[in-house]
Amino acid sequence: MHCRTDVTGKVCIEVPYSKKIRNRIKYFNGDDEMRIIKRNSSEEPFDIEKIVNAITKANKATENGKLSEDQIVDIAEYVEYKCSKMGRAVSVEEIQDMVENQIMAKGAFQLARNYVRYRYTRSLIRSSNTTDNKILTLIECNNEEAKQENSNKNPTVNSVQRDYMAGEVSKDLTRRLLLPMDIVEAHEKGLIHFHDADYFAQHMHNCDLVNLEDMLQNGTVISETLIEKPHSFSTACNIATQIIAQVASNQYGGQSISLTHLAPFVQISREKIKKEFLAEIEEMGIEVSQDKIDSIVEERLKKEITKGVQTIQYQVVTLLTTNGQAPFVTVFMYLNEAKDEREKKDLSMIIEETLRQRITGVKNEAGVWITPAFPKLIYVLEEDNIHEGDPYYYLTELAAKCTAKRMVPDYISEKVMLKNKIDKKGEGHCYTCMGCRSFLTPYIDKDGNPKYYGRFNQGVVTVNLVDIGLSGDKSLEKFWEMFDERMERCHRALRCRHERLKGTLSDAAPILWQYGAISHLKKGEPIDKLLYGGYSTLSLGYAGLWECVYSLIGKKLTEEEGKELGLQIMRKLNEYCAKWRAAENIDYSLYGTPLESTTYKFAKCLQKRFGIRKGITDKNYITNSYHVHVTEKINAFDKLKLESEFQALSPGGAISYVEVPDMQNNIPAVMQVIKFIYDNIMYAELNTKSDYCQVCGYSGEIQIVKADDGKLVWECPACKNRDQNKMNVARRTCGYIGTQFWNQGRTQEIKERVMHLSNSQFAKV
Repeated sequence: MHCRTDVTGKVCIEVPYSKKIRNRIKYFNGDDEMRIIKRNSSEEPFDIEKIVNAITKANKATENGKLSEDQIVDIAEYVEYKCSKMGRAVSVEEIQDMVENQIMAKGAFQLARNYVRYRYTRSLIRSSNTTDNKILTLIECNNEEAKQENSNKNPTVNSVQRDYMAGEVSKDLTRRLLLPMDIVEAHEKGLIHFHDADYFAQHMHNCDLVNLEDMLQNGTVISETLIEKPHSFSTACNIATQIIAQVASNQYGGQSISLTHLAPFVQISREKIKKEFLAEIEEMGIEVSQDKIDSIVEERLKKEITKGVQTIQYQVVTLLTTNGQAPFVTVFMYLNEAKDEREKKDLSMIIEETLRQRITGVKNEAGVWITPAFPKLIYVLEEDNIHEGDPYYYLTELAAKCTAKRMVPDYISEKVMLKNKIDKKGEGHCYTCMGCRSFLTPYIDKDGNPKYYGRFNQGVVTVNLVDIGLSGDKSLEKFWEMFDERMERCHRALRCRHERLKGTLSDAAPILWQYGAISHLKKGEPIDKLLYGGYSTLSLGYAGLWECVYSLIGKKLTEEEGKELGLQIMRKLNEYCAKWRAAENIDYSLYGTPLESTTYKFAKCLQKRFGIRKGITDKNYITNSYHVHVTEKINAFDKLKLESEFQALSPGGAISYVEVPDMQNNIPAVMQVIKFIYDNIMYAELNTKSDYCQVCGYSGEIQIVKADDGKLVWECPACKNRDQNKMNVARRTCGYIGTQFWNQGRTQEIKERVMHLSNSQFAKV
């Protein structure tokens, strides 16, 4: 009789078997490289003995058609072989499916039925304590899923663990009580992804554009304390960071603020500084020329701006919200948002200081300047900053240097956005996204004015397009039938998100609903009126357009036939959003989902359902939204031009990127890409590398290599350090920068990214 202890400390009794079978198991169990993912999301070495043990139990309960010991081990060896070829950690469910198939392949159908019954019985036992086990593995830092779920959360920190523990309870309630079973099953099978189930039990929304202007100009309330209009720029910045933290603690997605809303306080500080300086010289009894007075005032004002911007930079990086991470905030820099020329010049000083401080970076615990993940920066390209000789061209050059060094800012083309974002009056608008890529749709308020700040997104449900493509089995007719069925399911899942918010009282998050971040509702007033009429949006996400098209017609999006089918699918997705919007007065909008951990989940589900299909399911990730596949060799300009067509059909959110090498010594090349963005695509970014090894001091690109256990790990090319706790790695993940590492699927995707630009292409620049 053999015993072993599982992660909860319970003793599991195993059946005995002969010396012959034990010797075979011992021989074939020598592969320590393979790993499995258990149901509680922890990871452990592959153990062939457990497979033999489970089959043997079912075999003993079988009267007719039993398998011999050798046949049982044959099955286990075959499963081990299949797992070794997967190139990733395999889940327990996948292994059990393989076992069932092999038992039936040997004609032992009664045994197969017993094995299925054994699995069912075990699932009933597990159903009572799955959440408990997951929480225990979280506390002991043994939950691989949680470790790699969010590249900006450190799961060893108590506040993160507390958030994840609450999330497990929320997911459990969501699965058992809050969602229809067919939606839960579709989510678990990877047909759709019901985002943020770890927050769904609460009445929380996704992301928003904070109405910072309202809160600063008219005052707000934070933690039951009245905050009046600030009397200086630095104070306004300090209040802004407190607002950011409060907002982040009352929602689960990204938020954006505009530097334009801080610009009026530059003039307030200027007047205050001038008044104080005039009092000084009067007290000293000296005369100073007006030019000298103006010069000294501006010099002191710049110090005030430096202080204020530094407050935002360091507060955002060092603040921890209730979900255990720095606030996911985007800072918007748009000169034409200023009300007049004086305010525009003041805004330009804030933008310049913001860029300069980001170029410098922040110090890590060793005192080395590194790239911070937040705040994310977005810089608008416009007519007075894009051409040499333009009054604010120097800011764009500074932005280019910042991008080359720190991967931000990202770029919005005012020229293209004004064409893409048209309101019902026929007028175009330029505004920021909420967080990394979620865009609101144009909206006109009751007074006939465009409104963006103070609006929000209710939530996201994403459809796995690759699954529909493979289910279509190369038949477009079958594909469109399956497409309609999946859209109906996505619609019902989105309605669940909407209904969960409906009836929420403003008291649930006063900073949002009562004190100006979103609105000024009365205490006890439901937020329902903000859920209709286009004020907020519901996002239909989509993923894997590249693989979907390839699975149907064997063509890539970079080929004309593939592009046309891809655009047709995008137009069809928009048609569904328009149909639901017209019927329900709810603003459904198509959203290019920024898959992080979900890319791995979808890939594993596809492999389980369809096996390995070359060019479709042979990776441990699927492609984000409409993007060109990361392995496709294409230059930066062709990629941006192609993706601009798809981006225009993704009004609820989209961003494109190009991979570039270290461009710090070739800023003219960066400027050439930026100018191309201005003329051709609404929203894009350049991905560079910005890493540091704490062991040897290497500064450059930390590489991804395969370890002895088959996993992909990060390694310093100089000293071969593989300790993730002793390196700083920053990579663009989904529109934002991640710094806490990623799951194996996303890590493989990062490793396989090809360069879209090389310095040699710009040797003449």
